[in-house]
Amino acid sequence: MPRLTADFDADYRAAMARYWPNRTVLEHLDSELAARPEQPAVIGHVQATGSRHALTRAELADRADRIAAGLLDLGVQPGQVVSAQLPNWWQLVALNLACLRVGAVTNALMPVFRARELEFMLGLAESVLLVIPEEFNGFDYAGMAADLRPRLPALEHVITVRPDGGDDFEKHLLARPVTAADRAEFRRRALTPDDVCQLAYTSGTTGEPKGVMVTSNTVLCNVRDYADRLRLTGDDVVLMSSPLAHQTGYLYGLTMTVARGMTLVLQDVWRPERATEIIRDEGVTFTMAATPFLVDLCARAEADPAAFASLRLFVCGGAPVPRDLVRKAGVAMGAQINSCWGMSEIGAVTLTGPDDPEDRVFETDGSAMPGVELRVLALDGSVAPVGEEGRLQVRACSLFGGYLKRPDLRGLDADGWFDTGDLARLDVAGYLRLTGRSKDLVIRGGENIPVVEIENLLFSHPDVAEVAVVGMPDPRLGERICAFVVPRSGTQPRLDDIAAYLLGKGTAKIYLPERLELLDALPRTPTGKVQKFRLRELLHGEEN
Repeated sequence: MPRLTADFDADYRAAMARYWPNRTVLEHLDSELAARPEQPAVIGHVQATGSRHALTRAELADRADRIAAGLLDLGVQPGQVVSAQLPNWWQLVALNLACLRVGAVTNALMPVFRARELEFMLGLAESVLLVIPEEFNGFDYAGMAADLRPRLPALEHVITVRPDGGDDFEKHLLARPVTAADRAEFRRRALTPDDVCQLAYTSGTTGEPKGVMVTSNTVLCNVRDYADRLRLTGDDVVLMSSPLAHQTGYLYGLTMTVARGMTLVLQDVWRPERATEIIRDEGVTFTMAATPFLVDLCARAEADPAAFASLRLFVCGGAPVPRDLVRKAGVAMGAQINSCWGMSEIGAVTLTGPDDPEDRVFETDGSAMPGVELRVLALDGSVAPVGEEGRLQVRACSLFGGYLKRPDLRGLDADGWFDTGDLARLDVAGYLRLTGRSKDLVIRGGENIPVVEIENLLFSHPDVAEVAVVGMPDPRLGERICAFVVPRSGTQPRLDDIAAYLLGKGTAKIYLPERLELLDALPRTPTGKVQKFRLRELLHGEEN
């Protein structure tokens, strides 16, 4: 099988190559290994067993090389895809490095996926190896894989993992030491910085996931600039509770910590009380996650602020972050709260940093990363004036190398602009504020409703824990406004209370929700993004 190739034309390379480091993660690993072999590299916390697994950089490199030798024994070829549906365990970190050693492509998959999603993703990638937990969170992954294999002709091997060892992973991928012949084969197969090294599926908030192809150059330029902007160094201790199978975890957990010589601390099951203990016990200085994680930790910090003494920085991304939450969490945690907006296809696009004034941190999603250009287009296709909402497009050095087997969906125009599908506005200083997804736009009687602004205001209501605003069908106005709310414990907000609160904040009557639905939880992707199409399905289902 030929190596997967990035779809970069000569003009794009000429414009963006100056931002690329022209290195691979393995080169960074080798450098850090020579400098600090005994530094803690990965510390994993397993919820089910209560165990803690700690590997130095030398131990991580040794296990990665042993796994790479095991991949050679299994017959994995350069360019083939190795899929891993693993929780945040050290085995996934080492497996990713091993795939790089043998020229294979890593494809990390969310543990919450089941047979329907897995059959599609493994089939599209023609994965030759699947690494799964034997069991996790009460689910039988081995049984699911056994049922799937007859429908996946390319899948040659399935290997199971137990977090504390004694499994197929040890038997087949850690069984023997690395020989001189193995190392010669590693050198022969070495990926170039322009080879596809990762296949990442989009999170599926709006429909069928797509396979995003990523190269070392596009990954590492983004990781480098992200760390530099936040002043992260090799002395930082990074907690990653967001799944490593998502780009948040893969880029700013798995990849950044190896490339920058940081210590990575893993939590495999989100429990805010356990995360608080880990932050305190491991001396965590930095973490990144979506809004629900920040909400949970903010509540813990209000009850136990001393546990967060080491934490100096929390980056919140994945969706527009409620402004009141940023203020509240910063005070409770005694840490700087930064906003980040990005995509699987690009990584971090905008970010607020330590030197940004408070109004930019609280009111925006940051300014463009180095090598990133932003523009907002009006309905007629012209560039929108400063401060006006429009369709957001991005041109970036970290742009993905195309969608696997779907080049037609990439959506670049002749000048290399990528249509994000988001609505946004830019201020005079170039700071971005997302206002919604183009598909989540609510148009009531011809008037565009500022969905994100209404959600931000409702989030500050004392009875509202979570909120999402969507349009509901209306024969006269086209759409009316429905607010789905998760109430705070012990409260029961009413529509008239919500309307009065928004009016008190100066909201126009045309923007008031006309229906309120209370839920126990909002439907979300595994990384915390609200699946608004599920909410719309609830409303449309009533019409049928």
